[in-house]
Amino acid sequence: MTRILVNDHQWAAIKLHFMGRKGPNQTEEDVRRFINAVVWIDQNGAPWRELPPRFGKWNTVFKCFRRWVKGSVFQFIFNALDVDIDCERVMIDTTIFPVHQLGQVARGGTSNQAIGHSRGGAATTMLGLVDALESLFKFCLVPGQANDMLAAPDLLKGLHADVLLGDRAFDEDWIRMEMKELEIDVVIPPKSSRIEPMDCDKEMYKWRHLIGNVFQKLKGTSIFDAFSTSRTKFGT
Repeated sequence: MTRILVNDHQWAAIKLHFMGRKGPNQTEEDVRRFINAVVWIDQNGAPWRELPPRFGKWNTVFKCFRRWVKGSVFQFIFNALDVDIDCERVMIDTTIFPVHQLGQVARGGTSNQAIGHSRGGAATTMLGLVDALESLFKFCLVPGQANDMLAAPDLLKGLHADVLLGDRAFDEDWIRMEMKELEIDVVIPPKSSRIEPMDCDKEMYKWRHLIGNVFQKLKGTSIFDAFSTSRTKFGT
């Protein structure tokens, strides 16, 4: 029995962003089948060769997937779906994803795919921004052993929000100065090493748990399922 991976409501919200792009075929049914194939791989963590025949020839699907990745199609669609973001409160944090042993022999080198080696083994670090509706609307990936702050400037550049919340790791002078220029309040506990500790709104800081909820969804389900629960992504 074929399980529905992308339901009708989800497909209606995203199909316009997929149609017309170079894929295995050009009909809406074929494009939806391709998206379902990508979701199936994501959910099952299986090699492309194990793709069920109902999704088409695995090599054809894989080649299309690689074209879309190299052309940043998925990134474009992710950005296009970020509408009506609730940026009253924005949370910033990092999380680590362990890399499967098969991913450690990535073609073209692991450094090009944000795969590094930390104390726990091969891993990828994700630095993300989450809004008050638990929607991950901006993120970047760096190798597991890299300093999280290397990607922070690009992530925070041009941010539109009322408040930025983060843990002590983000208690950096440059972040506070940049947020001040953007007229964004900062709710970040000061590091113990600060000579003059700064105030932190403890009640407001409680909102930071929302980004932890999003990271938990990303690690506990497929990436597509985690994104599809967001009201801003699929208009629910």
